[in-house]
Amino acid sequence: MAFSVSINLSIFADIKYLTMKKLIAILAILLAFVSCIKDEPRNSECDILSAEVDESLAEHFHNASQMKISDIASNERRIVFVVRSTASLPAAVKVSFTLTEGATIVPESGSAQDFTHGPVKYTVTSEDGKWHREYEVLFKDPSLVLDKLGFEHFEEETSQIQSTTRYHVFYEMDDSDSPRNIWASGNAGVAMMNSEWTPEKFPTYATSEGYKGYGLCLNTQSAGSLGALFGKPIAAGNLFIGRFILDKVMSNPLETTDFGTPVIKEPASVSGWYKYAPGPVFTNKDNKVVEGRTDEANIYGVFWRNTDEEGNEVKLDGSNVFTSPYIIRKAQVESLPATDSWTRFEMTFDGERADAGILAGLGYSFTLVFSSSKGGDAFEGAVGSTLYVDEVEIKYMEDQP
Repeated sequence: MAFSVSINLSIFADIKYLTMKKLIAILAILLAFVSCIKDEPRNSECDILSAEVDESLAEHFHNASQMKISDIASNERRIVFVVRSTASLPAAVKVSFTLTEGATIVPESGSAQDFTHGPVKYTVTSEDGKWHREYEVLFKDPSLVLDKLGFEHFEEETSQIQSTTRYHVFYEMDDSDSPRNIWASGNAGVAMMNSEWTPEKFPTYATSEGYKGYGLCLNTQSAGSLGALFGKPIAAGNLFIGRFILDKVMSNPLETTDFGTPVIKEPASVSGWYKYAPGPVFTNKDNKVVEGRTDEANIYGVFWRNTDEEGNEVKLDGSNVFTSPYIIRKAQVESLPATDSWTRFEMTFDGERADAGILAGLGYSFTLVFSSSKGGDAFEGAVGSTLYVDEVEIKYMEDQP
């Protein structure tokens, strides 16, 4: 990182009031300061940026794009490779990593490790040796079938930036009773701007007052003076199947939502229960009040081909989740009227049918998205808008009569 210094020479305007001894002392301090900052410090970052499996394991994957995981965000701690079957996975698997500049990793990148008994822990240490970060790398088969989502499974995570701040992270349990982190939200981004926050203060959290047991609560909040400064005045509560890329919060917020997970079934419909109350004042991305406009909640799902004709990975994010030419089927709840009692919602997927062979090979991905403000991705909405969701059920084409 390069530094520059601008010295205000006005401090010498009345040089007659400075003795030569004092002047020399001031110049010495300034020269020492300039000399110091010219020496770049050793890098303090300790992140895994990408992970890739050795090409000799290609037969264990449905397609080559699943052998490399790119754009690993600094808020991620679990790196999951989906294989045809973990039962046939060899005991010695080589995984190579791209790290932040100067960082080191233990076990060594590219070394053979045994993943057949569960996750392998890796520790990344920064170039300056002052920081370290632990990751879990694991291999999973596509056994997780998303059918009933009750939001009963969650845990508290501590913010990397604000160590006194904690927020909720949701997950699902797979067939082997192991947690699968398929859910993501913008909580990690909000945590950058708030210290000493508990989970219930965040836009996305688990509430004990669900339709049955725990439920999901999403609420739109002000992003404060810092958010307004960067043209992002609100933070809508959201939860989606996919990954949240924290590193892109300021540079390209639409790309923070890396949607989807590979699935082996074709979605037909989604139903569940909700409550909703819009906030009192709707504002646009410039934080200006829009008279006569009422905020709306949003629930939708998208099913798409996750590789192109050349076998390259196809990703959906906030910029193309409704427009990508690789979308096969999509659904959206037409209206979510305000209600203070639990009300049923349902949406049906429209579009083409999936290719059975491609589907069996994990060639399609699926995402489900909930938001307290429909225009939240464009930073439009009403502070105070609150959406509760619970007991969501997904039905698939083969389940239809």
